[in-house]
Amino acid sequence: MSDTRYTKDHEYIRVEGDTGIVGITDYAQSQLGDVVYVELPAIGKAVEKGGEAAVVESVKAASEVYSPVSGEVVAVNSDLESAPGAINEDPAGAGWFLKVKITDASELDGLMTEEQYADYVKSIS
Repeated sequence: MSDTRYTKDHEYIRVEGDTGIVGITDYAQSQLGDVVYVELPAIGKAVEKGGEAAVVESVKAASEVYSPVSGEVVAVNSDLESAPGAINEDPAGAGWFLKVKITDASELDGLMTEEQYADYVKSIS
C-alpha cells in the first residue's frame, strides 16, 4: 500500500516501502503553465529534506523541486527529458521526477495528508 504526503511547496511523495516517489502536485503544474524543461538529479545523489532535488522550467518560470525527505536518489524519470509535458498531463502518474530511498521515515510525519493539502490549497487559492 502506498501513502502520499505533501509539502507546502507543492511537492508530493508517494511512499512505497522505504522508497518515495517525488513529483509536483496538480496545483503546482497548473501554476507553472506548460513545462518545457526538466533538470533531474544524478542517481546516487544525496538529497536533504527541503533541499533542491530537481529543476522544472515552464513558459512562465523556472522553479526548484524540493525533496520532501532526506535520502538517496535511486531512480529518475528520464522520460521527462524528452517529454516534459507529462508533468502537465499527469503530474501524479507519468510526471513523477525521482525516487528517493528514505533515510529517516520520521520526516514524513511533518508532511500533510491529502486532506490537509486540499485544505491548504483552498486557503491560498
